[in-house]
Amino acid sequence: MPTPGARLRAMLAAGPVRAPLALDPMMARLAVAAGFPALYFGGGALGYQKGFTEANLTLTEMCAAALDIRAVIDAPLILDGAAGWGDPMHLRRTIALAEAAGFAAIEIEDQILPKRAHHHIGIEHLIPTALMVEKIREAVAARRDGDFLIIARTNAARQKDGFADALDRAAAFRAAGADMLFVLPGAAAGETEEIGRRLGDRAQGGLMHMAGGNRPGVPDIAALAALGYRLFVDAQTPLMAMHHALADCYARLRDGHPDPALAGEQARVHTTIDLDTLLAIERRTVER
Repeated sequence: MPTPGARLRAMLAAGPVRAPLALDPMMARLAVAAGFPALYFGGGALGYQKGFTEANLTLTEMCAAALDIRAVIDAPLILDGAAGWGDPMHLRRTIALAEAAGFAAIEIEDQILPKRAHHHIGIEHLIPTALMVEKIREAVAARRDGDFLIIARTNAARQKDGFADALDRAAAFRAAGADMLFVLPGAAAGETEEIGRRLGDRAQGGLMHMAGGNRPGVPDIAALAALGYRLFVDAQTPLMAMHHALADCYARLRDGHPDPALAGEQARVHTTIDLDTLLAIERRTVER
């Protein structure tokens, strides 16, 4: 049976892949039922869900959460690996746990450790390019499955006059062995397209694009794919939708006005968790 990494690589070779955020088994099953072939386990969104930020998360808690997701879906799962939880030496355990948890890929960024919450308001604290190159090399060397993807990310373009530095960093990350590149664009118009034009032909495994959160809108996948983008991640929209729905739900409950749109929703929940299969097992065994 192909490994998760091999399956994701096959998908990417066949065409652009869309991977929305999923943080738990229910979200994962709903995303797969909607037709998405791969999923993104985002640290930013998980940090928000836990009432903090991704800077407060640990590797082990993210891998533990992935086990619950992988127990109910087969779709490749991409780990937002933040800054890799350490220096080059630490990457050995990071990659080992990520593979053991069943992830197909890990995204590693060039941020300082410990990470800072200021990342969420556009203030970046980057490590030197040379150190990030060593981290990528060790991540590549540590993987046991050669198909497990290493996605190297830089946020340099969000710094003042940092676009050229971002392109240089990405090229160095690719030379160090990264399978895919993610250059987070800055605020200037057209940077996403320029990244593709400047790096698309050199990013042999393709480029990653991210939407959602402070990057609203639906990407023109066909146009961006022509520039070298292969993986399209939405890291925030499902969480924002859930946050909005729950805030509205609690306000209605407080005021004594339950939402009439939820009629029949429990039956849909039973479908999502595949309750019929569990009931059938009991009918054959303990409920005869």
